[in-house]
Amino acid sequence: MASALEELQKDLEEVRVLLEKATRKRVRDALTAEKSKIETEIKNKMQQKSQKKAELLDNEKPAAVVAPITTGYTVKISNYGWDQSDKFVKIYITLTGVHQVPTENVQVHFTERSFDLLVKNLNGKSYSMIVNNLLKPISVEGSSKKVKTDTVLILCRKKVENTRWDYLTQVEKECKEKEKPSYDTETDPSEGLMNVLKKIYEDGDDDMKRTINKAWVESREKQAKGDTEF
Repeated sequence: MASALEELQKDLEEVRVLLEKATRKRVRDALTAEKSKIETEIKNKMQQKSQKKAELLDNEKPAAVVAPITTGYTVKISNYGWDQSDKFVKIYITLTGVHQVPTENVQVHFTERSFDLLVKNLNGKSYSMIVNNLLKPISVEGSSKKVKTDTVLILCRKKVENTRWDYLTQVEKECKEKEKPSYDTETDPSEGLMNVLKKIYEDGDDDMKRTINKAWVESREKQAKGDTEF
């Protein structure tokens, strides 16, 4: 069965043949008008056909595959610096390119005695830092973060302003205090040293005790020898 376009093309061909044979003006004008009408219809049909073909090609194209954003593995942040003002304890974390990731990719959650930082999809990785047991309470509402060039700045608002933090966390404080020798500032400095040596002696093994005893004897002998020379 011939298509509508083919029928129109046959009609056009026939009108052209008749137009060549016609001699009367009135007949020629009528055939010319009909010829123009058929040509217009053919043009419209061809445009519709081309449009449908283009739509079919579009529909046949495979849907674009959107690659999922992968964040790789999570890196624990252990290097940071901190200082303080009267109102804030400031923690500085250096992460190259962090200022280029979307704002929502840098998240910080605060509690009264902790904070945790999560940076998502930075150079194909995520970075996290969790700090618990802060030395003193902080104001959750007053705390915030700032992202600068290659740096995340965490601002912990002190709950009690104008107080000094000697350490960032309670654990750090306890560790440092354990490392300090127990000197009594009100006694003779030599007594403080004796207390330290005594503690080392009590905590040491047999070799350590023999070493301390030997050093003690030699020290006493040198002192005695020095006294006799005067």
